[in-house]
Amino acid sequence: MPDSLLGKLTEYLGQNWPWYKQPLPLALASLVDIRDELRAKNLYDTEEPPFAPTPASLPVGVPAGVPAGVNEARTADGTYNDLHYPAMGSRGCRFGRNFPLDQVRPDTANLMTPNPREVSLRLLARREFQAAGFLNLLTATWIQFMVHDWFVHRQSATEKHEIPIGPRDNWPDHPMTVTKSEISPAPAGSTHPPAFINDSTHWWDASQLYGSDAASAANVRSFVEGKLKIGADGKMLLDPVTGSELTGFEDNGWVGLSMLHGLFVAEHNAICDMLKSHYPQWTDETLYDKARLINVALIAKIHTVEWTPAILPNPITQRAMHTNWYGLAGDDLQDVFKFLNESEVMGGIPGSETDHHSAPYSLTEEFVSVYRMHALIPDEFDIRSAETGEPVARYELPQVFGRRGRDVMAKLSLADLFYSFGTSHPGAVRLHNFPNSLRDLRKDDGTHLDLAAIDVLRDRERGVPRYNQFRRLLRKPAVTSFEELTGDTSLARELREVYGGDLEMVDLMVGLYAEPLPEGFGFSETAFRIFVLMASRRLKSDRFFTADYTPEMYTPEGMEWIRANGMFSVLRRHVPQVAAAFEGVENPFAPWKTATAPAVKAAASS
Repeated sequence: MPDSLLGKLTEYLGQNWPWYKQPLPLALASLVDIRDELRAKNLYDTEEPPFAPTPASLPVGVPAGVPAGVNEARTADGTYNDLHYPAMGSRGCRFGRNFPLDQVRPDTANLMTPNPREVSLRLLARREFQAAGFLNLLTATWIQFMVHDWFVHRQSATEKHEIPIGPRDNWPDHPMTVTKSEISPAPAGSTHPPAFINDSTHWWDASQLYGSDAASAANVRSFVEGKLKIGADGKMLLDPVTGSELTGFEDNGWVGLSMLHGLFVAEHNAICDMLKSHYPQWTDETLYDKARLINVALIAKIHTVEWTPAILPNPITQRAMHTNWYGLAGDDLQDVFKFLNESEVMGGIPGSETDHHSAPYSLTEEFVSVYRMHALIPDEFDIRSAETGEPVARYELPQVFGRRGRDVMAKLSLADLFYSFGTSHPGAVRLHNFPNSLRDLRKDDGTHLDLAAIDVLRDRERGVPRYNQFRRLLRKPAVTSFEELTGDTSLARELREVYGGDLEMVDLMVGLYAEPLPEGFGFSETAFRIFVLMASRRLKSDRFFTADYTPEMYTPEGMEWIRANGMFSVLRRHVPQVAAAFEGVENPFAPWKTATAPAVKAAASS
């Protein structure tokens, strides 16, 4: 803890008055203090040998030996973001940890205790749809769009887990088999716990659009004026070899992801047009590189100042996320006093100094775990006309997933899809609300999955501490009863039965789904602790959001594009037919207005 008077005050308040109940100025100070403590105590490197965090004493500028061009553009595999340690954060690096390495060894003796399938059946299975009525369905689609950029665990080619199936369970395979996560090879004599490999880049670089290796990056490009490949109708093209959509990350596709992939490919191409108009002499490569930088920063801005305040509509968290991007001074004063960007708190993280804090940059296993939000996805989708609001079609989740989802995309207009998602609700991130279609999922290759059981198993397999120990390692008090955990006697009884009365065995995801929510929270405050650390870290460690977030790197026109745009303007540019539905709506991830034919016609004629 800081030794300052403010630090001591916020420490006292945190012990006696939760930050989310404090007045706004004190709450923001408490959150900054919590974040700084997490930066100091909850970042751990797993690489062997380790990457050294860049010391402040290293010379400023581009080190000798750096290949030409990588200083001014994001690379396909994420190398050279840190010019002094080029491999840091790149594809194939290990996931880091938020807890000391001696606390994250997998409990192999209890890998099946209690049975993950039993947890799925008795605690996670959706009984009836619990809607998050303050959100629209784009919220669920967006976070899946994001996590496909951030993390993709490499899977073993041969090894499998076997989950026992009970005599009354109708699962057809006995046992249920689940591919194991591939363990990163360890050097001789290593004392580290198993570490796992990210097949995506760790950076916030829209690799789900652009790819995480040279081959996939080339495959999505047109090589004309910097643009990416897309259909004339604004929909994604299909890869003639795989039959999947032609994008940077093709697995686990469904209609919702197709919509956002197409939207931000179209945005990339619009940025290319803008840059070409100002810099007609630029090559295809330069246009592509600069458009990617701008598009990525716009996506990060949307997530920071629009998606997060939507799912956490608490005035404190809303202000905190705004401060992460703009600083306490706000956007207007940033434009007047450029020096504010030298201060992260006053001017926001973008444009501040790069800092890895107490460990080299990587995403962490615990960060992966707190983003297990499949409960956001409904089992049914009602598609309505953007023009009239009348029903067009209804689909079950399996019908909009994989190859069948691509057939649905071909039938429907983007306007009707975006309108329908904007006026529908996702599920609440709570117990008994995991979509049953994902608990009985058949992929295009015939793989049969219970994704809820797999989510539980993955945390155990990767050594993520169970719920109470997770809280302790975040310096939060452990819960002392199932009633305290849930705030609900009926749920407490169910949890007690499944976990044999042992609070220490409650899985992290189950505890996060059960935990009572503070007012204005769409997910648990325990999960938020990891979020408040890693959300800022994704920006603070990335030189393209910090030291190189400059007009010289992005162009003055690119900086203005990022400043002036958000999700509403992106939608208005590429799907103008839905603009009437969100007129007057404050957040693009909040429910839109129901369309009526006269309203749409009036908007079209104005």
